Amino acid sequence: MRESSPFDVLVIGSGASGLAAAVTAVRAGARVALATKGSIQACNSAKAQGGIQAAFGADDSPELHAEDVWRSSHETADRRLVELLTGDAPSAIHWLEELGVEFTRENGGYRLARCGGASRKRLLQVGDHTGHAITKALRDAYESSPGVALAAHPLKALDRTESGWRATLDHVGESVEVDAGAVVLAAGGRCYREAAERGELSTNHPGATGEVTQLALELGAEARDLDALQYHPNGGAWPATMQGYSIPETTRAYGAVLLNAEGEEFCDSLAARDVVAQAIVDEVAAGRGIETPDGRPAVYLDTTRIPEADADVSLPYMLRRYRGAGIDPLAEPILTYPVLHYQNGGLVIDTDGETTLEGLYACGEIAGGTHGRNRMMGNSLLECCVFGRRAGRAAAERAVR
Repeated sequence: MRESSPFDVLVIGSGASGLAAAVTAVRAGARVALATKGSIQACNSAKAQGGIQAAFGADDSPELHAEDVWRSSHETADRRLVELLTGDAPSAIHWLEELGVEFTRENGGYRLARCGGASRKRLLQVGDHTGHAITKALRDAYESSPGVALAAHPLKALDRTESGWRATLDHVGESVEVDAGAVVLAAGGRCYREAAERGELSTNHPGATGEVTQLALELGAEARDLDALQYHPNGGAWPATMQGYSIPETTRAYGAVLLNAEGEEFCDSLAARDVVAQAIVDEVAAGRGIETPDGRPAVYLDTTRIPEADADVSLPYMLRRYRGAGIDPLAEPILTYPVLHYQNGGLVIDTDGETTLEGLYACGEIAGGTHGRNRMMGNSLLECCVFGRRAGRAAAERAVR
């Protein structure tokens, strides 16, 4: 057993939410350690391609954004959290820009796209590698700060102490104890493990296995909607090298539509995620789908309708991936089918990200309530930044007061 120096704040997880919390806590004057299961670069956030939502359009507002979130959640989200999410969105974007994120711009403003379930164009992008750009900027900010990074230190146990919490981490078989005044859980969801158990495909990083959520539940933390797992409507179905790849939903924002085997549109391609995913499953079940060469179900995503100029600016990575596999999405439709993607529910939090256990905070995919039982695209990265900042600030204030 090895003990480390005590910290004010311990953050578990190095995705966008954990990094946002850690950077914010450091800037609030806290001594911070960030512990990860694998490398500090390994996370789901970096794989997020579609973008991040914020109300910047002249015809838009945080209130309209909130209504879209509420409606897409089928009125199951926590409205307090939703209003904070959308109200804090513009300032979160400006904060990311201060850290070096360069969002795609046009005509003197942000290049905005309309995503599924949205009533306005409000999706900001960095090409089609928005998550990578955000996590890199946050990671650079943390690595240049006094904060400590504990890579390859998965969390094994949490115990209360008189002054906060004691975490037991594992490092190459050796237990490491870390004391902290407050702990922020930002370890993501469990969809990689769930997909493996179901024999399905997943968009998730292999580290998304849910042990930290289970650990918090065993401590007595309350949770909500843990059964509500989301399928990404547009998983790659063929070729084999693209299976499990999350085709950016911005393909549909820029004109792609879903077609059945007869070439017929069968749903609103810009409906909410769960609606589109269910429509695809139903169409295949009705016998109007396509079978991939390896026997998997699929429908067509007609990407040939996307203007080349839009694809070059907003979908370059997707084009490279498919063209490298021998398919040009601008010349022929691609095959798609829903894949397991996101844990909508999670630990119950308040407006500062605190769980029902004092001094234990949660942000990002591990937390529930912000999306209810169905998440809109573009709101996961936003949630990470908005509630990561809130949790990091609150945890620092608690620990150093």
